[in-house]
Amino acid sequence: MSRAKLLLPRTFGAQVLVGMVAGLLLGLVARAGDAGWLAELLATVGAVFVDLLKTVVPPLVFTAIVASIASLGALANAARLAWKTLLWFAITAAIAVAIGLVLGTLIEPGRHAGVAAAAAAAPGSVGGWTDFLKGLVPTNFLGLSAKTSLDQAGAAETAIGVNVLQLLVISIAIGAAAIRAGEAGEPFLAFVRSALAIVRKLLWWIIRLTPIGSAGLLGAAVARHGWDALAQLGWFAATVYLGLGLVMFGVYPALLRANGLSVGRFFAAAWPAIQLGFVSRSSIGTLPVTEEVTVERLGVPRAYASFAVPLGATTKMDGCAAIYPAVSALFVAQFYGLALGPTDYLLIAFVAVLGSAATAGMTGATVMLTLTLSTLGLPLEGAGLLLAIDPILDMGRTAVNVAGQALVPLIVARREGLLGHDEQPARTGEAATLAPAE
Repeated sequence: MSRAKLLLPRTFGAQVLVGMVAGLLLGLVARAGDAGWLAELLATVGAVFVDLLKTVVPPLVFTAIVASIASLGALANAARLAWKTLLWFAITAAIAVAIGLVLGTLIEPGRHAGVAAAAAAAPGSVGGWTDFLKGLVPTNFLGLSAKTSLDQAGAAETAIGVNVLQLLVISIAIGAAAIRAGEAGEPFLAFVRSALAIVRKLLWWIIRLTPIGSAGLLGAAVARHGWDALAQLGWFAATVYLGLGLVMFGVYPALLRANGLSVGRFFAAAWPAIQLGFVSRSSIGTLPVTEEVTVERLGVPRAYASFAVPLGATTKMDGCAAIYPAVSALFVAQFYGLALGPTDYLLIAFVAVLGSAATAGMTGATVMLTLTLSTLGLPLEGAGLLLAIDPILDMGRTAVNVAGQALVPLIVARREGLLGHDEQPARTGEAATLAPAE
């Protein structure tokens, strides 16, 4: 065995950690040395990796859900699984928003802010309560959407995205129709199962690039944003990250123990997805990895995970849709000297529990923040005060989102007696790299 191979970490999680450390160092070098070429290279590597992951999301979601429709029917409790999943989404969101409200009230980050009021600006997009209906009904067969914006030079840029919620609806409808078609639908289902195997193999190749992608993503974030802006909003950032830490390492372990699940095994199994969520800042981009760790390493049946994890990637966001809006709303109120009463606190909790579903057709924590501010009647310009450090906060928010998206299916599967190997320890070594079954 070569010396270089001996120096490489053998476990996937360790490889990703090495990539993150390398990215951090390269980002610091690029920022300190004003090396624009290095910052651009890191940004390109990270963007290409996330684009590769997002590319595999539509075929993965479609084939996995269609192929699992028959299996879900065989479970004979698909409806029960669906409503229990949504119930646990709401329970964890309620706990998370309560933590955010307590911390925001005790620490009062809005009264310790060094940011100038001139930085306030209304955001370009605002969340609304009807967005769920808009996002639920497919606008085209593939659930595709296009958004045109102007770059810094004033040129128009068009980005093509996938509405996973719409794709979920399309896949369920087609899968159900194939089953109802009987014998005529069998060739189609056989084709989908074969396509799923191919997509999983492609996914495995992309996942192997995670350490490199992590280095690019984290390095680009450090090189571009640094930590300078934290000086003005340090109390706010500390409050948000304290809340995220309490949920990740306090609430989630407590829920795991309460349901007879191993805390260490969960984090060992889910850590690759959590790490990727942190550096990529994208629940959708991390979706393929989250689904694989939920199935291959946590033992959740694929028929159920193929439904629950994509749904969670659009509606289950304890970081972006619970803790962050709660702390941010209190920050804005404190910054402008506006008093909030018990009714306002209840409204914040209400928006956190139901708002993420209402805005499921849209993305970004700003959408949930503006929905919360508008519901409370607070100035929407207050959102502009927080944009300077949003990328730094978004890393922690997305990591918590991804952890919750793996946690809830695990808890529901455990309570329903569906776990395939819930007593086995998390796999290590080459088997832990999430390779699809050969």
